[in-house]
Formats: sequence, C-alpha cells, structure tokens
Amino acid sequence: LLSYSTGAMRSKGNELIVVDGKAHLMGRLSSVVAKELLKGKRVAVVRCEDINVIGHLFRNKVKYMHYLRKRCLVNPARGPFHHRAPSKMFFKAVRGMVPHKTPRGSQALQRLRVYEGVPEELKKRQRFCVPDALRIRRLRPGRKYTILGRLAQDVGWKFGPIVKKMEDERQAGAQDARKAYMERLRKLRKEMDGTPELKEVAKKLEAFGYPVTAENVL
Repeated sequence: LLSYSTGAMRSKGNELIVVDGKAHLMGRLSSVVAKELLKGKRVAVVRCEDINVIGHLFRNKVKYMHYLRKRCLVNPARGPFHHRAPSKMFFKAVRGMVPHKTPRGSQALQRLRVYEGVPEELKKRQRFCVPDALRIRRLRPGRKYTILGRLAQDVGWKFGPIVKKMEDERQAGAQDARKAYMERLRKLRKEMDGTPELKEVAKKLEAFGYPVTAENVL
C-alpha cells in the first residue's frame, strides 16, 4: 500500500482515491476521509469489515445495543435508522463529520463510496493507506480493539461469511497473477541478457536517460 501523504496522491485531481480500510481506526480514518470529501475529492473505502474500533468487543457491543434502542416512539419508521453493515457504520461515522444538511456537505457525501471487501471494478486499482489512522501507529501495544466486521455480525449483519469467502478467492487469484507476472519477468530478463542487439539499444537509451529493464518493458 502507498501512503496517503505522498505527493502523487495529492496531485490526482478529481480521480477516484481508493483507501484500504484494513487495520485503520474508524474515527481517525473518518476524519481524514471527511476532510478530503469537503475538498472536492472522490473517495472509495474498501474492506470496511476490517476497520478497527478502540475498546473491547463486549464494551463496544453494549454501546451499540444501547444505540439500537434509540428510536421515535410515535413512529419508528421515521428513524433513527440503525445500520448493521460495516460499510454503513463507517459511512455514518463520516456523515457525522460533514455538514450533511447543507448543499456542500450533501454533495461531499455523494462523492463517497464504501464497500465490504474489494468490488470487481476496484480490484486492479491502486489502494492507499492513511498512516495517521493506522492502529499499529496510534494504539498502544496491549490495548483492546474491536474488528468492525465482528461487531457487525454480533448485532445482526448476516453476510460476514460470504464476504470472507469472496475475499479469500480474490487474494488467491491475486497471488496466482503475481506468480504469472514474475514468471514472465524472468523469461524476459533471460531473453534480454542473451540478445546482443538489445544490449546495444539499451546502452543508447540509458545514455539519453531512459533505462531499459524487464520491468519497464512489461
């Protein structure tokens, strides 16, 4: 994963920014995403089921069950609406940091996309992390934390096993693709090393500042 603070990411303009939510603290990640949305960026957060929440699972479950009791006594259909999916929980955390009742905030939320797992259209996109929101950097060793997907399953989310199965298949496919790429790279290196004509061309290109390697060719 690339760092969110790289200059390359800041210069992407209106291109979609894909953030991998795994091992990020929900509150800190939400604040960064909300700020970028208000700046006009388009953000997609994948693997929301692997986002972390500070505190023991039991404590977070008690807090969420108390939250589920909050409703309109006259007509519960008026809200508030209690989401069980991890992506919707994260979306609501971001919404709380955006003035969503104003036109500016409403347009900002329309630029946010949240997913469990990694959808097909984003599998080959470059994914970024946010160093300031990583649990390993912000939470002291030994402190308790909760995985959002586990909390969601305990309060009524039913698609955890399906998402896990699809993620395992995606990661296995990515490993196979990586092995095939490395094999093609080895063959190309052998061909380039055994061809004198290519060596001469490579030297001329390197003289002009264009190094020729197997990685560049692929």
